[in-house]
Amino acid sequence: MPNDTINNAIKKASSSNENYEEITYEGYGPNGVAIIVEAATDNKNRTAADVRHAFDKSGGNLGTTGCVSYLFNKKGVIVIEKEQTSLSEDDLMMLAIDAGAEDFNSLDEVYEITTKPSDFEKVCEKLEEAGQTFLEASVQMVPTTTISLDQNGQEKMERLIERLEDLDDVSNIYHNWEE
Repeated sequence: MPNDTINNAIKKASSSNENYEEITYEGYGPNGVAIIVEAATDNKNRTAADVRHAFDKSGGNLGTTGCVSYLFNKKGVIVIEKEQTSLSEDDLMMLAIDAGAEDFNSLDEVYEITTKPSDFEKVCEKLEEAGQTFLEASVQMVPTTTISLDQNGQEKMERLIERLEDLDDVSNIYHNWEE
């Protein structure tokens, strides 16, 4: 490929004035599972059609704004592997709570720390200063209630999530399915 063609493509891409919008879609999956889909797109109509198609093909339906968001709370979630920390559970819990964490849970192989979105950065900084590394750290939509599914519902839900993840514009998917 000639260098001029490559340079022109780079210039075109770097001078592109495309504006990406962040859009949130809400809907119901199989058996009434609440789903929130966050997307960043340069074409709202295309993305809405793609998301609607994914819901329809998987036994769900796209809803209106606010139809499921009341079932979620926005929280900072920090996950630390138990094997990766030198601190005891009590010391880590005290460090997190003193930094502003709302909750601390010890699960099978990890510690899960939740914060208010406004305190998320501060808690992360304090934990990093203490030498902690994170398996995961992000602000998420955390469900207030969960729904368990039978085998058939689980398969439909897995297909729906897979279809949504395959869409280029989709950045996050939150649901209240108890996996």
